[in-house]
Amino acid sequence: MSRILVLCYECPPLGGGGGRVAIQVASALVKRGHQVRFVTAGMPHLPDSSLIDGVEVIRVRSRRRREDTCSIFEMMLWIMRVVPVSLKESCCWRPHVIHVHFAVPTGVVAWIIHQFTRIPYVLTAHLGDVPGGVPQQTDHLFKLIKPLTVPIWASAAHVTSVSSFVAKLAQKAYGIMPTVILNGVNLPSRQVHLSSSMTRLLFVGRFSIQKNPLFAIRALSLIRELPWILNMVGEGPLFAAAQDEVRSLSLENKIHFSGWLASDEIQKIMEQSDVLLIPSLSEGLPMVGVEALAEGLAILGSRIGGLQDIIDEGQNGCFFDLDQGPSGMANAIQSLIEDLSHLDNMKKVSLRKAQDFQWSRSIDAYEKILESCKKV
Repeated sequence: MSRILVLCYECPPLGGGGGRVAIQVASALVKRGHQVRFVTAGMPHLPDSSLIDGVEVIRVRSRRRREDTCSIFEMMLWIMRVVPVSLKESCCWRPHVIHVHFAVPTGVVAWIIHQFTRIPYVLTAHLGDVPGGVPQQTDHLFKLIKPLTVPIWASAAHVTSVSSFVAKLAQKAYGIMPTVILNGVNLPSRQVHLSSSMTRLLFVGRFSIQKNPLFAIRALSLIRELPWILNMVGEGPLFAAAQDEVRSLSLENKIHFSGWLASDEIQKIMEQSDVLLIPSLSEGLPMVGVEALAEGLAILGSRIGGLQDIIDEGQNGCFFDLDQGPSGMANAIQSLIEDLSHLDNMKKVSLRKAQDFQWSRSIDAYEKILESCKKV
């Protein structure tokens, strides 16, 4: 069995779906007999070291102020502080291989360690770390730093991505075609609950430009007379703006905010929901979408590359075109609300489709790659 050093600047409760994927993969590898240490970001209210599902987690602080997001300055400071910590772990613990999540910023750390120790690293790309993944947020940054990121990709012993969409972006940007390993989920033993006369909609994610929460609110304002309620889970830069939008549209009795919740709390809400809304401008493979499949939710999402792996149009959900404006999303939601029998069928298809995302398959793939790349 192997000693695996995992590097990821996100780890619950910090960050979003990428960090959740990283720690879940790490804990699954521990259960298979591997030793795993996980170096990540920290904050004052979190322990500097802890044990999460058998994974030794080491947190390095960088003046991070928010759990849900961090600034470029905070990322740069974290890189400077985490390099000596990770280098010490590499020299003293002597891992066989490094598994690094996100080419930027964490890939920088893995590349530096590799130069000093020659320990091979496997890079997993998620979306925002690839040029073109989140253009509205990172295009300006990659115009400056892309030449500096080329060695990170070129020096990796193997590259994986969480979706076919991210893989295509990586191939276009770096000429490297990653192995696609879809995010997995543990499948609960449950039956789909039938929809009631009040359709329960759900939004889960950062309140950011990328996740586009205001678009969903405006779309729902166009069909306010229909029987629906929306629970919005998460926080972020647009959280206050979303609350203001709900008040200005007089939707307080229809749209509720739950704030940032732990994974088990989100699961409980999903169990009582009918449709997951993903109005994002861009996505890799949203972990919340995979979890929604496992809970038997229909999924309604914007027509973007990263959702093609989880939505079979007309089968377990449907797409809408962002360029049609909020009315396009409103029409799609209305079609689900007005045909509950079809909605229930979609939910059943989601539950079946979740079989394609079993964690065991994903872990098999990660384990095989890590074992093949390790330093003997």
